[in-house]
Amino acid sequence: MTLPVTQELSMENESWLRRLRLPNQPLARHLIFAVCGAGILFLVTSLLSPYNDYEVGEIALYVVALAGLSLLTGVNGQISLGHGAFMAVGAYTVALLMTHTQLNFLVELLLSIGAAAFLGLLIGIPATRLKGPYLAGMTLLLALALPPIADKWSTTFGGDQGLSTTVPIGPGTINPEEWLAWLQIIGALITLVLLANLLRSRFGRSFRAVRDDEIAASLAGIHVARTKVLAFVISAGCAGLAGAFLGLSTGVVNTGEFPLTLSIQLLAAMVLGGTGSLMGMWWGAVLLVYLPQWSTSLSTHFSLGSGASAYLATIIFGVVLIVVMIAAPTGVQGGFRWMWQHIASLLSGQHATSSSASELSDDAVHISQPSEN
Repeated sequence: MTLPVTQELSMENESWLRRLRLPNQPLARHLIFAVCGAGILFLVTSLLSPYNDYEVGEIALYVVALAGLSLLTGVNGQISLGHGAFMAVGAYTVALLMTHTQLNFLVELLLSIGAAAFLGLLIGIPATRLKGPYLAGMTLLLALALPPIADKWSTTFGGDQGLSTTVPIGPGTINPEEWLAWLQIIGALITLVLLANLLRSRFGRSFRAVRDDEIAASLAGIHVARTKVLAFVISAGCAGLAGAFLGLSTGVVNTGEFPLTLSIQLLAAMVLGGTGSLMGMWWGAVLLVYLPQWSTSLSTHFSLGSGASAYLATIIFGVVLIVVMIAAPTGVQGGFRWMWQHIASLLSGQHATSSSASELSDDAVHISQPSEN
């Protein structure tokens, strides 16, 4: 029996898609996504103005911080309201190293990650005995207590004036903003690849098991306290890298760059993008970067006073968060995933309906043909 032309074409397309299927190994698959994303972002930064390159770099650094927070809160179930403090540790570390040493730039970044991770270790050990609002209160205390320390030792940390940072010189005639944006994009993609592979390993399964049921995870042989501390250390290290990049972007590191609202906005952006979703952190980072600009434009357009415009960004952030949670409870990334699955199910249903209709028509043709006997 000869197949219809449309059915032959569909079978050829399916076999072609099978040949283009991504590899099963998580590391290879994640590297393919990272390389494609790097190519797109590098092309975008080469076409944008220096100020827009600066904004793209800020989005990338916030992705690093949000990805670490997503691992801690979304995957491991520990709430943190102090990630702004971890970012401050990373920023001050890189600023101090640039001021007093002549180390390689990559070494300074690694030491910034290590300093923030060490603070995460110190906070994570007592945090294993706390849950829910008590853990949130402890991390909130960290975000409140760290800035006064920098102000008290102003001779070391620069006080209100802060410490200056310098962007490393890029190759050729590339401008500093574009070069810094490339460094931040590379840092974000490397972080996402490492975290994605970590979540697909036994450590990721341990994180989820502890989040779902600590007693069951302990009976399964998982060291609950050690798993919680490891999640805190990794998340704090990511925040330290993001803080180092933020210090390089602003050029000056002071306590005004890391207010309490930063920690709250990080948590809200993580929920908005999709708790536990690494790809969703891009949506939250975009909101963190562009929301202040949108609020400033609105306040200027409607001629609002300085008092109203100061809180407009927070109000818009809250409204967007409420709307997204009502429309897509799993965040923006979860909403797109649901739409894609819904569209795919509709298309597969139509394909199955057309295939069955073609089979019925073929059977009708064979039945209508007269027998030679």
